[in-house]
Amino acid sequence: MFPLPGAPRQQPIDPSKLQAIMNQPGGQVNSAALKPSNSRQAKRLLINNLPPSATEESIQSFFNLQLNGLNIIESADPCTSCQVSKDNSFAVVEFRNASEATIALALDGISMEADDATNGEAANQGLSIHRPKDYIVPAVVDDVPYEPGVVSNVVIDTPSKLSIANLPTYLSDEQVSELLVSFGELKAFVLVRDRSTEESRGIAFCEYVDPAATDVAIQGLNGMDLGDKKLRVQKASVGVTQVAGVEMGVAAMSMLAGTTSTDSGETRVLQLLNMVTPEELMDNDDYEEIKEDVQEECSKFGNVLDIKIPRPVGGSRQSAGVGKIFVRFENTESAKKALQALAGRKFADRTVVTTYFPEENFEVGAW
Repeated sequence: MFPLPGAPRQQPIDPSKLQAIMNQPGGQVNSAALKPSNSRQAKRLLINNLPPSATEESIQSFFNLQLNGLNIIESADPCTSCQVSKDNSFAVVEFRNASEATIALALDGISMEADDATNGEAANQGLSIHRPKDYIVPAVVDDVPYEPGVVSNVVIDTPSKLSIANLPTYLSDEQVSELLVSFGELKAFVLVRDRSTEESRGIAFCEYVDPAATDVAIQGLNGMDLGDKKLRVQKASVGVTQVAGVEMGVAAMSMLAGTTSTDSGETRVLQLLNMVTPEELMDNDDYEEIKEDVQEECSKFGNVLDIKIPRPVGGSRQSAGVGKIFVRFENTESAKKALQALAGRKFADRTVVTTYFPEENFEVGAW
């Protein structure tokens, strides 16, 4: 069903035609949906160093227990799902939005054990929490109003947002703020507290008016002994740099679509898009035939370890991952060969789009 190697590929789409489609009534694209901060990867965290007894339910409940009732969480149960690998070595947790994932990231080092659930107390034995490799750092937002001399209590996710963890809980807002302003004027600052008891959770977020002060503050504060604590200060949003804003236009987007991004790192897993429809996956015979075709074609580039093709659940066309095909190779070299060879090829008269896919997500089925 694929054309032979060397056969002509589909011509690149004319950006002007794409723009015309977007300008048609009913064809408008919701720019919010295109923002990296709204992607599923922006809402996800990888959790390592799990206790042996951890389950998907207990991990999800633990994060909701930690975040529920905080003064910077809008409503209850922000952790919406958890998927644990078969060997229980890591988990992928997902939150309602990217900002809540950023808050949970500050809990790095926390223990799930009942006798020690204080942030940072079990740095060696506690959870290791980090972003997915292909997390995209939000761009600087220019339209957020800023009044000189007024420190906002809402710290949005930007490349300059700082996370300050392991603060002594007896410190007041003023004391923490005083510590931070020695490195520059603050644009926004919030000390994380329990909404009902007003008790500090030992975590704060801030952003400086001058972004240059960010690295200076990290250098001066990270690792500092404060009382019986050692501060952990780092950028709250670390990942792949956003190439351009949503408003960059269709022409720029189409040029980016014709390139292969390796910023997030090559993996052994490929994601194949625009190959199948939900209807084709409903029929068992069609499903098996598609899987055999993909296996046969991908094996030309190296040993294929596994193929996953999510199917509609309960007749729903909107089930996670439906319409995508995931292929795991034995090594990254084979995946790279397949990526370069399959991009733009035809499958059932549809042009194939290929990208790398995080192996952690493949392992737990986090599509």
